[in-house]
Amino acid sequence: MDQTRIHFYTTQIISSSITKIANNPEYNPSMAIEAWFMEENDEDKRLPHHCNPKEFVSPDHLADIGVLYWDLNPKVYENDVKLQKIRQDRGYNYMDILDLCPEKVENYEQKLRNFYTEHIHADEEIRYCLEGNGYFDVRDKDDRWIRIWIKPGDLIILPAGIYHRFTLDTTNYIKLMRLFLGEPVWTAHNRPQDNHPSRRDYIKNFTDKNLGCSAGD
Repeated sequence: MDQTRIHFYTTQIISSSITKIANNPEYNPSMAIEAWFMEENDEDKRLPHHCNPKEFVSPDHLADIGVLYWDLNPKVYENDVKLQKIRQDRGYNYMDILDLCPEKVENYEQKLRNFYTEHIHADEEIRYCLEGNGYFDVRDKDDRWIRIWIKPGDLIILPAGIYHRFTLDTTNYIKLMRLFLGEPVWTAHNRPQDNHPSRRDYIKNFTDKNLGCSAGD
């Protein structure tokens, strides 16, 4: 995918995200999702890594940095009208299922290391947790890590250009639905990516506009 196409898709996706935050009746930022500022240390990355004292992050604060969230029923995902509406409204025509555990993934440890390397994508990252648990870590406007604990029923969307990473928790299992707009491109661009079009657009559309926000706002 050439840089012009990447920039076009990135701009369209970010503009769509801003619109959906304000106008999509299916999006409800008051619904519970667990997220907190991380303490970085050498402990097992699958542990919660809470600060002391704990510093929780609200769904509204996540929305301020472009992270969207829906609470769905994973038991009916195959025929869920709410999920169908989200896909229709946002144009997610691609879908697959990923079982992530040592027994089902080749080169499991290497894949986890890749997932946990800080990176961005040129497109949104959409994940719907059907079973198990995991952590998505995202950088906020102050470059602090926020850890988002996703559990069955959690659907989250990370905007193009946001620095992030992923790991399982200590259950070592998660079943995820992956959604995508158009032809899937899973390319990860490891940090630093200051000049990548999606990163520049993210900074312009989210970080620069939210310099006055703080956790819990």
